[in-house]
Amino acid sequence: MRRASFVQKRRRLAEKPKLPEVGPVRYLKSCFFAAAILAVSCSQKTTAETSTETKPESAVAAAKSGWLTSLDQAQKEAQAKNKLLLMDFTGSDWCGWCIMLDKEVFSKPEFKDYASKNLVLLELDFPRRKQMPAEVTAQNQRLLMKYGIQGFPTVVVFNSSGKPLGALGYQAGGPQAFIAQLEKLRKG
Repeated sequence: MRRASFVQKRRRLAEKPKLPEVGPVRYLKSCFFAAAILAVSCSQKTTAETSTETKPESAVAAAKSGWLTSLDQAQKEAQAKNKLLLMDFTGSDWCGWCIMLDKEVFSKPEFKDYASKNLVLLELDFPRRKQMPAEVTAQNQRLLMKYGIQGFPTVVVFNSSGKPLGALGYQAGGPQAFIAQLEKLRKG
């Protein structure tokens, strides 16, 4: 008897017409959809479409000027010069936030001056349209797993002896705001 009444109630609910969406609900739905698209665009996973692309042999990725691609070399330099090690996990040719971070912070003279005095820069790139040397790709993937990187850009900062100080991402405010965050990490 109870079972029958439950089924009848369920049928009655299913037969009721759906309520129309009001303006604010439609707006929130579209905002949520846009946020989901943005999150997916900067996630570290590749789609079937990008993983089956053919990559031209001539497009071999290289680090930006002043950036290293070898962890061993970066660690040795950071220790020898007593500088912070900044690891930039990036998708340089597809991640919008990574491109903005490079354009608004890393490429600015103010950041370059600060970096030359205080940082050893290590680029850990995960491009989709460029080829990377196999050893660099393997190193980058190993570090991605080791530090549990979930999305791009992620900037992990270490002291000169290799102790992690913290992680940063994109933030508005240009080089001044980014340098201020680095100084907070340095001071603990």
